[in-house]
Amino acid sequence: MFPGIIEHVAFSEEEISRRVQELGAEISADFRGRRGPLAVISMLKGSFIFLADLIRATDVDISVDFMSITSYRESSPDSSGVRIVKDLSEGIRDRDVLVVEDIIDTGLTLSYILRNLRERSPRDLRVCTLLDRSESRIAPLHIDYRGFEVGEEFLVGYGLDYLQKWRNLRFICTLSESSMG
Repeated sequence: MFPGIIEHVAFSEEEISRRVQELGAEISADFRGRRGPLAVISMLKGSFIFLADLIRATDVDISVDFMSITSYRESSPDSSGVRIVKDLSEGIRDRDVLVVEDIIDTGLTLSYILRNLRERSPRDLRVCTLLDRSESRIAPLHIDYRGFEVGEEFLVGYGLDYLQKWRNLRFICTLSESSMG
């Protein structure tokens, strides 16, 4: 399978499926019996595959919405920020909210998103990530649901991409140096 391109399979399709089912059960247990549907917010683009599997693994009433963000540089080369490109379609005031991410690295972008969402007065705001690179964390974050802890390796597959390629792989892997050139 993809000889010379894939260096190492970090998480197989079976491992991912098993962990997503476990996360879905945890989320269901935590939100079962609450008032109103759980507002699940996915950060585009990388988390959409994880989101689809995760919501099918839950047995609580949900609504799904999306946000898209982009990083940008302001006038000073030392300053950077985040801009919301696609905002939520529905309000989240007094609702239980679950933010779904594919991978969390430094936490700076998610920190910004969580501050933005808290200003909208949700009843409860939690975070679920498939991959957590906590050793890279700069911003302090509380992650409620974590699929796998990962190191610094560059990963693709299951929604994660390299130059918009490899999202469609059913597993998560590292690429060989020659395939990233």
